[in-house]
Amino acid sequence: MKNIVSFFFLLFVLVGCQPKTMHDLSSNSFIKVDGQNLKKPNGDKFLIKGINLGNWLNPEGYMFSFKEVSSARLIDQALREMVGPDVVNQFWKDFKDNYVTREDINYIKETGMNSIRLPFHYKLFTDEDYMGLSKNQDGFARIDSLISWCRDAGLYIILDMHDAPGGQMGDNIDDSYGYPWLFSSKESQQLFCEIWKKIAARYKNEPVILGYDLLNEPLAPYFNNMDELNAQLEPLYKLAVKAIREVDKNHVVLLGGAQWNGNFKVFNDSKFDSNMMYTCHRYWCDTLQTNLQDLIDFRNKVNLPLYMGETGENTDAWVNAFRSLMEKNNMGWHFWPYKKLKTSSCMVKIKEPENWDMIIKYTEQPRGNFKQIREARPDQELVKKALAQFIENCKFKSCTKNEGYIKALGMKP
Repeated sequence: MKNIVSFFFLLFVLVGCQPKTMHDLSSNSFIKVDGQNLKKPNGDKFLIKGINLGNWLNPEGYMFSFKEVSSARLIDQALREMVGPDVVNQFWKDFKDNYVTREDINYIKETGMNSIRLPFHYKLFTDEDYMGLSKNQDGFARIDSLISWCRDAGLYIILDMHDAPGGQMGDNIDDSYGYPWLFSSKESQQLFCEIWKKIAARYKNEPVILGYDLLNEPLAPYFNNMDELNAQLEPLYKLAVKAIREVDKNHVVLLGGAQWNGNFKVFNDSKFDSNMMYTCHRYWCDTLQTNLQDLIDFRNKVNLPLYMGETGENTDAWVNAFRSLMEKNNMGWHFWPYKKLKTSSCMVKIKEPENWDMIIKYTEQPRGNFKQIREARPDQELVKKALAQFIENCKFKSCTKNEGYIKALGMKP
């Protein structure tokens, strides 16, 4: 009897001492698809209105004012050629620590927005070399921090795989090698699904997450075998959704169309999941109804939500007109981007550091061999100072609010 009592006492202690974890939540705790709308847990309609946190976890060259080094890998290579690996590794850490912080998230909420879209690189969840780390990548740590900030602020998050294994696009934005190898590589497809499953397993009970945007702008329109590639997009989405649903039945999955998230003729089955929606991107068009009508027609056909995951990079007048057009058509939106170097087509502007033009010039020089690298390399100390100044300038307190742009979004600066 004494042994039995001791056993149950020990069991009680062990159970009582387990770390607190988030229990499985009812599916009613999450935003859900309801016909052509999204519904909040209380039943209210939810229209997405927010901004993309571009460049933070997926550096893009043009957002640093670079033209010739357009992807994360090429940016990293150019910086290492100028100042070496130690300085660049520290730069990327400081960049991730400061480019988006709690202050930025609080400000986004203060303007009146209800959500953000987070573009990320798949390498953040592998041991591949990326943003200063070659092991123990910090993708989950970064997203965990963002979730905490957004929970406190009252913002929802859409997680967007902007750069997929093998490359989903075949252009600079996916940081690949000039072809969408994802669609011909079983190994890359397996890794793609495994990463989404790992993400879904971690966040399955996190209601701050609105959904998973599986692929950003798949399949650029540059290849001779477009029909063959397009035919593989929906089957790949099905594989990823199957992997996600093995661990997470709570969150919305978002499917982008082919050719810059603009071609929805590639889809034949809108019923393979009960909690999915579609996402489109559209830039540099006029603001007439005809430029949305094909998207509205597709939405009506499938009777599912379709939202504008990216748009912008234009004048305040255009931003205001296009936003109004989308809202008139019951289409939610995330404009691009939140923060960028020396431009007014974003919410907050980063001041260009002194001697930044020296860095830009280097990226535009011939660098095909070591002799060319040596001849083109600028003064290392000046480059180090410019990189350090960039970190200071990208902090929220150092940025300039683009009030006209924010007002054009229907928000309060």
